[in-house]
Amino acid sequence: MINFILNMPTKIIFGKGESGRVGEIVQEYGTKALLVTGKTSAKKTGSLRKIEQSMQQAGIQYIIYDQIEPNPRATTVDKGGQIAREEGCDVIVALGGGSTMDAAKAIATVALSGRPCGEYIRGNKTGKWKELLPIQKALPIVTIPTLAATGSETNNTAVITNWETGEKSGMSGPGLHPKAAILDPELTYSVSAAYTADGAVDIFTHLYEGYFSGDENANVQDEITEGLMRNVIEYGRKAMDFPEDYEARSHLQWTSSLALIGIANAGRGGGFPVHGMEHILSAHYDISHGRGLAILTPAYFEYIVKGEKPHRLARLGRKVFQIHEKDDQVVADATIKAVVAWFKELEAYGTLQQVGIEKEKLAFMAKESVRISGLDGQYLPGPRNITSEDVLRIFEMSY
Repeated sequence: MINFILNMPTKIIFGKGESGRVGEIVQEYGTKALLVTGKTSAKKTGSLRKIEQSMQQAGIQYIIYDQIEPNPRATTVDKGGQIAREEGCDVIVALGGGSTMDAAKAIATVALSGRPCGEYIRGNKTGKWKELLPIQKALPIVTIPTLAATGSETNNTAVITNWETGEKSGMSGPGLHPKAAILDPELTYSVSAAYTADGAVDIFTHLYEGYFSGDENANVQDEITEGLMRNVIEYGRKAMDFPEDYEARSHLQWTSSLALIGIANAGRGGGFPVHGMEHILSAHYDISHGRGLAILTPAYFEYIVKGEKPHRLARLGRKVFQIHEKDDQVVADATIKAVVAWFKELEAYGTLQQVGIEKEKLAFMAKESVRISGLDGQYLPGPRNITSEDVLRIFEMSY
């Protein structure tokens, strides 16, 4: 196990109906909020009205900023930051899925600094991110997730897209840790089956990234990871079939947070190469992040993981999918088939062609993924150093 520092400063308020307490919780951090949310969902489900009522009862002034799109844009963040500055907002409240929470973190940053969001996006061509990251200061943030997926509610990272330059990557730092996260699984009842599935895939990917790319001598972290994997596999389809099953929704919500709060990878480390590959796809084609991960995962397992760490793939198969053959290569092959079968069960399995990605752009996007998300723009850290040629091969296998 490698040395680590684990800091999880976010206060977590978990449980049925806890979103009704948002007003009293926000009081701890400010008096005037920018309430960041998406364009339609929170209104249709009534969750926005519920949050408004709670803040009104607590005497919190607020301004609604309901312009957040999937794969949130840097331009949208800049507008939100400008409104927060001009209106004197001293706290940012995020109501929505990963896109909304990521946008809220970025808004909290640019509202305080006055700098354009694009400068913070890791890997951008201006190079400003090298000076600005990690982010140390931002306005206080309170998150209220309505989807179990990204884990953004309790971590210090935001992923933003600069649509004009085709760059999508992370901005992070201690200043982006939410002050409080209100995890009310009832708010996820209205999530569609398709987005529930995409969220489950995202959670699963967060868990396997470090599992395959990090230090192998971290059994505690491995056991935690495997348990969380079993949990998302057990409850993903159940939440799709029974959207108001509180047990299923609550287990997915808590797994989402634990997968990326820092516990699983502390002492193990590791890169997130599949996320780097997917980010470039959704930066150019605006596809669902979870769907893109489901498309790339089988090829990544086959081309990279099975070749470099068949014993780790076999461990996952034995511990998570209960495959009990003796030979590691046999179990590794069976594990890939089991993952594909689960993706098909979730109705998340597919190809890049099916989501409208043009084959002639694969080589360009492979190079861009390494330039933006790679170490020194040379390779994506994984079970081995993953070059742009490797990424292209994975894209081609996924087509």
